Amino acid sequence: MGRNSQTIAAGLYVVATPIGNLGDITLRALDVLRAADVIACEDTRTSAKLLSHFGIKARTISYHDHNSEGKLPRLLADLESGKTIALISDAGTPLISDPGYKLVKEATERGIKVFPVPGASSMTAALSVCGLPTDCFLFTGFLPAKKVAREKAIQELAAIPATLVCFESARRLPESLEALATLLGQREAVIARELTKLHEELRRGTLAELATYYAETGEPKGEVVVVIAPPLPPAAPSDTDVDKLLRKALKNLSVKDAAAQVAKLTGLSRQEIYAKALYIKKE
Repeated sequence: MGRNSQTIAAGLYVVATPIGNLGDITLRALDVLRAADVIACEDTRTSAKLLSHFGIKARTISYHDHNSEGKLPRLLADLESGKTIALISDAGTPLISDPGYKLVKEATERGIKVFPVPGASSMTAALSVCGLPTDCFLFTGFLPAKKVAREKAIQELAAIPATLVCFESARRLPESLEALATLLGQREAVIARELTKLHEELRRGTLAELATYYAETGEPKGEVVVVIAPPLPPAAPSDTDVDKLLRKALKNLSVKDAAAQVAKLTGLSRQEIYAKALYIKKE
């Protein structure tokens, strides 16, 4: 059994690790990693640096999407035998665009206890400092790499009334921003790069401004999170537009019904539209 394993319950622990600054590890995460019988890592070489820094000597096993078919049965057998496994990714919270879904799903279906050990995530870190609405947001993961698939995905996101958060590789950032600016229009956005690291950067502007900047400067270095403001509210219809709608509606509807229809279409008050309809009807 792992050192201090008797101090925590058996099961699968989904453990968040720092996204850059090692000081962001939680005390509970350290306790779990020290107590685990096995630590399942996205890349054991990457995780070895973290574990060594904190003096954690535990058995590690490589577990990621490409080897899950072979490693999953072994991990599940360990869990069913009463062992404690900690699941970590290279950085941040597992399953947030990182491996782990299959393991958590299978463990849950087999009645194995699964415990969250929350901590750092570049998604929530970017949201917390972006200065854009965060009461409703949609995390989209990585945008598709190919142009046609990427444009289709952006078009599907266009009407969603929420702040959008996506990951993007530094290499694809300039072309992705160009597509976002073209398809989403003049929305405010933030590029959050290398969060919690030495060269942390937050760059704000409209999608078009950011697309122009990175087209000129080239791809940046490091990890990138893109945060995009919700769609702009539709512009209020002009008096001329309202009059046209009312005149058209009054050809087939009563004043009351025409006013109700136009009020629904424009979002204006029914009382205001009704007064306009009466005036037009008397002409």
